[in-house]
Amino acid sequence: MNNNTPFTKTISISNLGIENAKIHYQLSASELHDKTIALGQGSENSTGALAIHTGEFTGRSPQDRFIVKDTITEDKIWWGKVNIPFEPAAFDALYKKVTAYLSNKEVYVRDSYVCADKNYQLNVRVVTETPWANLFCYNMFLRPDDAQLENFTPEWTVICVPSFMADPAVDGTRQANFAILDFTKKIALIGGTGYTGEMKKGIFSALNFILPVDKNTLPMHCSANVGDNEDTAIFFGLSGTGKTTLSADPERKLIGDDEHGWTNENTVFNFEGGCYAKVINLSEENEPDIFRAIKKGAILENIVFKEGTNEVDFDNVSITQNTRVSYPIYHIDNIQPGSIGRNPKNIFFLTADSFGILPPISRLTPGQAAYHFISGYTAKVAGTEAGITEPQPNFSACFGAPFMPLHPTKYAEMLSKKIQEADVKVWLINTGWTGGAYGTGSRMKLKYTRAMITAALNGELDAVEYQEHSVFGIAIPQSCPNVPDTILNPRNTWSDKELYDTKAAELGQKFKTNFAQFEEFANSEIMAGGPKV
Repeated sequence: MNNNTPFTKTISISNLGIENAKIHYQLSASELHDKTIALGQGSENSTGALAIHTGEFTGRSPQDRFIVKDTITEDKIWWGKVNIPFEPAAFDALYKKVTAYLSNKEVYVRDSYVCADKNYQLNVRVVTETPWANLFCYNMFLRPDDAQLENFTPEWTVICVPSFMADPAVDGTRQANFAILDFTKKIALIGGTGYTGEMKKGIFSALNFILPVDKNTLPMHCSANVGDNEDTAIFFGLSGTGKTTLSADPERKLIGDDEHGWTNENTVFNFEGGCYAKVINLSEENEPDIFRAIKKGAILENIVFKEGTNEVDFDNVSITQNTRVSYPIYHIDNIQPGSIGRNPKNIFFLTADSFGILPPISRLTPGQAAYHFISGYTAKVAGTEAGITEPQPNFSACFGAPFMPLHPTKYAEMLSKKIQEADVKVWLINTGWTGGAYGTGSRMKLKYTRAMITAALNGELDAVEYQEHSVFGIAIPQSCPNVPDTILNPRNTWSDKELYDTKAAELGQKFKTNFAQFEEFANSEIMAGGPKV
């Protein structure tokens, strides 16, 4: 339901150390939209959505994301280049500077919660410097009703101040921007960056610690949907692999597009109240649900208008490849009531393999599933980042390493247990290249990927013949409804078969090199699930 009615309640944030601020509390989506335009911080596109620029940062800054190292986190966090420790005293000093900076200023405060299953609900208060950041949180977090707001008690707090720049020499940060989690104080502190994804990923990272440690529940960086038979499908994948696109299936109800929990009761619940989708090369023909969700209430980030108009040029990446839209989930017509699904039956690992090696669909054994989950593979194409002139492998453990505070094997063990207990089929889907690598081959057609996923969901691949891949050992179906047999085995799509064999072995070696960091924690079944090089 569109909760655009302003909620009138007087609150104080002096307990946060923010004094004498002019508080805009729980403004409606329309008010935040209009306020952004009135302040000259955004404009309206041709379909009524708000278009804003996030400034210098158009994506997350992983090297500037920290976790306070204290008695709660010291012995549990997987410390390293992903989870960078921050001293408690340094956090306290920086926090005081940020809250003093916000005192006597105009701020936007929103009470919301995450986790659609009430047994796992976490109340979150968000304090933002800009109205559009507050609108982003209206879209992405779950929206309490008036009765819930009357007695609302925040458990976690997000404070986002893009204009506050840290002094690295004094504050202990790497540079002027920062995103820091403090599990003792239950605060996500963000400064120096306007990229809205830092707020949602901060809370997601917190849940990735809280749910396994305190609730014995598996957090997942995935999308999920439900079929007419109440069967739930889960889609893991890194950015650009099709996670949002493929879960928005007109024949199935969407649970959510990015972040979920899998409970001991064998239910899957959405963490969020909205979707945050990439819009590069977006078209109504290929992604109708996302395209039509871009209307009043949605926020477009870092897009470019066609010259002389307010019509979005979705092919223009002059600002960033990471152009995005956030919108409340009710902008999608076909959604699962309550954002909870039951009876998970199929898991899809999505990869955009720009080397053109992996099959468009293959079946995984439990050991292979654990291996590929820990690997979290996709590949960047040439030109997406400065200096990248040929495809580059991108491994991100659990398909979301930047948001996983615990060791990846902890999540993999939980997933493997649930797969076996629920008798779930696991599939590897390559949405990337066929007939050769990027620059030689072509991108797999979306209609074929959808057909393969539909066939898997309908059980139409259960009785077909399979062939084992020579390097990766994964099972390739030899036929699939509505898909040409010739594209199912990637080797057959290459004109130079020997070159394919060489490149397949090279990619397999890249997997093994990456997995070396996990070998001491992996059992024999998982190790057997890797490539044979």
